[in-house]
Amino acid sequence: MKHGKKYTESAKQYDRAKQYDAAEAIDLVINNAKAKFDETIELHVRLGVDPKQADQQVRGVIVLPNGTGKTVRVLVLAKGEKADAATAAGADYVGAEELVAKIQKDNWFEFDTVITTPDMMGVVGRIGKLLGPKGLMPNPKSGTVTMDVAKAIADVKAGKVEYRLDKQAIIHCAIGKKSFGKEKLVENYNALADAILKAKPAAAKGQYIKSVTLTSTMGPGVKVVPKNV
Repeated sequence: MKHGKKYTESAKQYDRAKQYDAAEAIDLVINNAKAKFDETIELHVRLGVDPKQADQQVRGVIVLPNGTGKTVRVLVLAKGEKADAATAAGADYVGAEELVAKIQKDNWFEFDTVITTPDMMGVVGRIGKLLGPKGLMPNPKSGTVTMDVAKAIADVKAGKVEYRLDKQAIIHCAIGKKSFGKEKLVENYNALADAILKAKPAAAKGQYIKSVTLTSTMGPGVKVVPKNV
C-alpha cells in the first residue's frame, strides 16, 4: 500500500516495531497526526478469542470520561409519552412508523444511533436488514432498546461507545480527538481498556490481549505493550 508524504514522514519519527507504554504511545499518535482536520484517535485491540464461538463474544458499552468529540445524531422510535420524553431529552429525530417508512422508501440514514422502546421492536424489525449492516440495529445489550429513552439519549450524547469483536477478533473503537490532548485521551484509553479486560469471556483460554495499537485517522499506528490493558 502506498502512503502519502505526511504519513511516511510520521512513520519515521519512532520505532514502529517497538511496543510503547500507553501514555507514550498516545503522545506519539498526537504528535504525528498531521492532517488539517481534528483527527480521531482510535484504539485497536486483537484478542485471543474465537469470534465464531457464542461463548467467546466480547461486546459492551461504556461512557468515556471525556466523550468522543463527535456530535451524535440520535433517532428515537417511540410513541406517546416516550416520544415526548425523547424530544425533551434532545433527540434529533423522533417518530414511529412514518420514519421507518422513510428509511425503507427513501434510504434515509441521516442519524448515527437508533434508540427504541421494547414495544416498538416489531416495527423496527421491518428495517432490520437495513440497519444491521450499518451497525444501527437497536439492542438491549447496548442500551438502545429501553423504556428510559431520556437516559439512553443522555448517555449517547455524553460519549457512550459500543465495543465489539469483528470477524478477525479485533475491537476497533474511537477514544476521542487529537484536540483532547494527552491527559484526556489517556483517561479515555484507560476506561475503555479496563472495560475490555473485564469483559473477558470465561471460555477464553490462553493470552487474552494479543496486541494493542493506537492510531489517528490519517496517521501510522503505534504499538502498545499488551500488559498496559
